[in-house]
Amino acid sequence: MSAVWSGQWVADRLGVSLDGDAQLPGLLGLALRRNPKRAHLLVSNVLGKHVPAPPAAVYESGAGLGRRVRALLGDAEAARAVVLGYAETATGLGHAVADGLGLAPYLHSTRRAVAGVAPVGGFEEEHSHATSHLLLPEDAGFFAGDGPLVLVDDEFSTGRTVLNTIAALHARFPRARYVVVALVDMRSVEDRARLEAFAEGLGARVDLVALASGAVRLPEGVLERGQALVAEREAAASAGASGVRWRGLRGGGPGPYIYGPVPGDAAEPSSSSGPQIHVSAPDPHPCAPTTSRRTDGAAWPTRVDLQWPAGVPDGGRHGFTPQHRALLEAALPGMADELAKAVGNRPAGRDGWAQPDPQAATAITPPRRETAPTRILVLGNEELMYAPLRLAGALDDALDGADVFFSTTTRSPVLPVDDPGYAIRSRITFPAHDAPDDGPGDRYAYNVAGAGFDAVVVVADSRGDTAGLHAPGGLLDAVAPHTGQVLLAVIPSYVPEVSMPEPLRGPAFSSYEPEDVGWLLQDLSGVELEAPTEEREEAIQSGGAHYAESLPVEYQPSEQYQALFHAALETSARRMARAVGAVTETVLAERSPRPVLVSLARAGTPVGVLMRRWARHAHGLDLPHYAVSIVRGRGIDRVALRWLAEHHDPRDVVFVDGWTGKGAITRELAAALEEFDGFDPRIAVLADPGQCVDTYGTRDDFLIPSACLNSTVSGLISRTVLRSDLVGPEDFHGAKFYRELAGADVSRAFVDAVTARFGEVEEDVARDAKELAAADRTPTWAGWAAVERISEEYGIHDVNLVKPGVGETTRVLLRRVPWKILAQRGTGEDLAHVRLLAEQRGVPVEEVDGLPYSCVGLIHPRYTRGATGADGKAVTGK
Repeated sequence: MSAVWSGQWVADRLGVSLDGDAQLPGLLGLALRRNPKRAHLLVSNVLGKHVPAPPAAVYESGAGLGRRVRALLGDAEAARAVVLGYAETATGLGHAVADGLGLAPYLHSTRRAVAGVAPVGGFEEEHSHATSHLLLPEDAGFFAGDGPLVLVDDEFSTGRTVLNTIAALHARFPRARYVVVALVDMRSVEDRARLEAFAEGLGARVDLVALASGAVRLPEGVLERGQALVAEREAAASAGASGVRWRGLRGGGPGPYIYGPVPGDAAEPSSSSGPQIHVSAPDPHPCAPTTSRRTDGAAWPTRVDLQWPAGVPDGGRHGFTPQHRALLEAALPGMADELAKAVGNRPAGRDGWAQPDPQAATAITPPRRETAPTRILVLGNEELMYAPLRLAGALDDALDGADVFFSTTTRSPVLPVDDPGYAIRSRITFPAHDAPDDGPGDRYAYNVAGAGFDAVVVVADSRGDTAGLHAPGGLLDAVAPHTGQVLLAVIPSYVPEVSMPEPLRGPAFSSYEPEDVGWLLQDLSGVELEAPTEEREEAIQSGGAHYAESLPVEYQPSEQYQALFHAALETSARRMARAVGAVTETVLAERSPRPVLVSLARAGTPVGVLMRRWARHAHGLDLPHYAVSIVRGRGIDRVALRWLAEHHDPRDVVFVDGWTGKGAITRELAAALEEFDGFDPRIAVLADPGQCVDTYGTRDDFLIPSACLNSTVSGLISRTVLRSDLVGPEDFHGAKFYRELAGADVSRAFVDAVTARFGEVEEDVARDAKELAAADRTPTWAGWAAVERISEEYGIHDVNLVKPGVGETTRVLLRRVPWKILAQRGTGEDLAHVRLLAEQRGVPVEEVDGLPYSCVGLIHPRYTRGATGADGKAVTGK
């Protein structure tokens, strides 16, 4: 009788089917999962992720594809290729493809940010359970060559993820040829046409190599019906858990069963942290009985010292070279011997069994078995696939009379069903144990419980070797009831040696001259960070995201608006030059004769460039100038402060910004610097209409033309970004360099226009500086008081949604969802650009009296996307 296809259960209930090559049913099964984008899951039988498989079959699936790529490219081109695999499912597959290719270095994307390693790119995976990918090569030039780029994923379905990756990398690292590799090519006719059109538009060749091809047939409404079926089955499984206490397949009839402590009251949800294990049918391979077990009957864990070779990375997260491959190949037999000894060890002990020392903190002696294990699983950990796979293969070679299998834990939740026609027969649920950047969450091991493994070798990297791994309910604890022996092998987590980063400078980063400013930032130009303004506003106000975690889409000014900018610059250049001179002279006289200018990116940076130029013009001084990130609610970049303290006397540092609004950043800086000795928190600004600082050029609220634009007047640099998956504890905050906007860039033109007026304002500056020195410049915080009043008067009740002054109002109109603009009655040309932007966005401008500013921008106080019209313009309301 032929075996049941492991996708039949889903096919029968939802009508999903596979069409294509005859080998597809042998390569793929079907399952259902909790995912709002795609309910079905193609479960590979040769990937080594969800289904335990012989390591030789898993490895050969990838290596064989790599040999086919080498034949396609030819030896000369293959030697110039680089290989990129996708986290988490294809990290091992991609590595095996690189092995088959022969001489290619390998990198896989990752969801784990690493301190000090700046990403060279990143992307989103549309249908994945967890979507954010980073590219963190140790060698920043990994993609810099022009040889073929080979991209490896487990399946090629729509192709969007791969095409998005190619497009992003091609913009920075163009090349003539790409090869996409997958176990299965399941694209539709439309998707295949999209790839052809994409390649033609790119001007590059894109080939595809796969083990088999076909298509998934999805009937209408399958997503909703699949989600309902998942909810129904999981509810039934949870209800069935109330009467089971550590009950396994060997003690009961047909499943599924949920392994875990019984709740105290079946009517109340359990608060236990114990694992949940959904198990399918009776075990076809029962484990040999053993008496060396914990008091609850589970196996003792055994730690194995692999003697991992020094200098060899644990995988391709930061790159894996042919030299690394040679070192690993040489060390594999020895490491397999260590595992083999641990699995088959027979030391003497009480009743013939070795008993663990409860005080031992390192290796635990394994139990002696009456018979050698014949069915062994090597279990990798999420992205850690390649090293466990190679260990499993070497162990299989080292053992006689034993079957070795390989699979990996995962973060993807999949429904388990007790049916031979379903790909996921059991599920062990346990908490993440490697301090993931996106926070704690459940992880899963599939088809392990109930599979009858005599021994399970858990392979983790040292970052994952935490108390959570060993704790009750952790992975080791969860696996133990389902095997006669648990072993733990820990591979050192490879972290590249990094020194404190150096400032970025133009033209590589920014359109300013290199001497104008050094950016204490990391370059995130390759990461997709932009989101529509309406989506960002909704996420920010709902508490779902911080404004610094994404970027607004860069506003592209109309010809009318550009003309307005140039007119404003012509009108105000002299006034700006005078204010620049006045504030710079005040800094030189009162703060330091050789100040280190540190502008707050990015609004402060053009002002910092101008202050540096004034010091050179008036005094022949060549002042250092850096730009750093400060984020409201998160503070200033601590790594940047450490860099400044290592390279300069903190007492000479003068923080520079463009203008003050209500003084929120002024307060933020003062609070952030409390724990850093030597830095002066007083900000120097061009204009202080909010009366929040004591070092300024003027307190008039006038139009500073750099406020009219975004990156195109700030060196083509984005607003700064602070997001945990991109910025580690030893990293500078990030920003993007919009090279593609060079044609619209006016950054140098702006500072050159103001600098050209320095000579004609020298006498005015001397007089202003003398008057400022004699004046009482104590901050009154009048602007903050006005903001609080407006917030209450207009029913907003949140000062963060009230943005006072010309500069801040302009930002509201460019980046946020404005509600209305308050304009001081009688204000003229200084607000021309504000009125134009307000008209373009459909925002009412209300003339009022008694403002200490020229204008105030109000952000929509209860924003949802329903609060704007279909055209994105604001809805006029009370």
